[in-house]
Amino acid sequence: MSKEFQNKTVFITGAAKGQGRAVALGFAEEGANIIAFDLGEKIAYPAYNRSSNEDLEKLKDDVEKAGGKIVIYAGDVRKGEDVKEAVERGVKEFGGIDILFSNAGIAAYGNSWELTEEQWDAMIEINLRGGWLVSKYVIPHLIEKKKGVIIYNSSIAGLRGMNRMSHYSASKHGLVGLTKSQAIELAPYGIRVVSLHPTGVNTPMNDGLAELEGTTPIEIAERSAGNLLPVPWVETSDIVAAVKYIASEDARYMTGNQFVLDAGLLTR
Repeated sequence: MSKEFQNKTVFITGAAKGQGRAVALGFAEEGANIIAFDLGEKIAYPAYNRSSNEDLEKLKDDVEKAGGKIVIYAGDVRKGEDVKEAVERGVKEFGGIDILFSNAGIAAYGNSWELTEEQWDAMIEINLRGGWLVSKYVIPHLIEKKKGVIIYNSSIAGLRGMNRMSHYSASKHGLVGLTKSQAIELAPYGIRVVSLHPTGVNTPMNDGLAELEGTTPIEIAERSAGNLLPVPWVETSDIVAAVKYIASEDARYMTGNQFVLDAGLLTR
């Protein structure tokens, strides 16, 4: 275990399952404090199973069993009062925030002209507006320290079009614009901002999408990706490694960048 993240505080959205959970445990193993934020209930769209309050409690148990410290908060990234309270609770417990991994998001399929207004709005509000809203309440605490890192979990869909995923791709492209603009705004305060762009990742979201599409998780991954390397997806451990690197001193001059972890997809 390195000492670089020891006693650092990491705010993670979408923390109860998948990439968020893996990153929370990965930082906890490094001695970091975790503020874990997730909705903890189903939403109307998309209609696959989401994380639950039980998943948040399980993450808390696992972090504490590993000797880590964690604050959990069940809230909605679309609601400023939820985000504000979670940030304040975490800062009160740990004294500040050092790293934001803005990971909460949804994915779904549908031709652009067949999407309902409600479906379009849900995708943009959770994936893009939610990312901005969390940063709005975290950034003042980073400015106070004159140092920090914000990592937006975008997607390969943030760098290219995706068939039947126009709303998803638009939301993830939006995170690139947010990353670049905030990098300019926050550089004078010593704060770095980077967007992460993985190909498909082996998480429970694939199961949900497969259920909605009447297919299998592997077929979902291959349909969305078509990676150059012969893998259907990358693993959550790969995301953990990427996030730790971006947040580390080794990447101290990386800001406004798009960190691509695509198994060669963009080269195909």
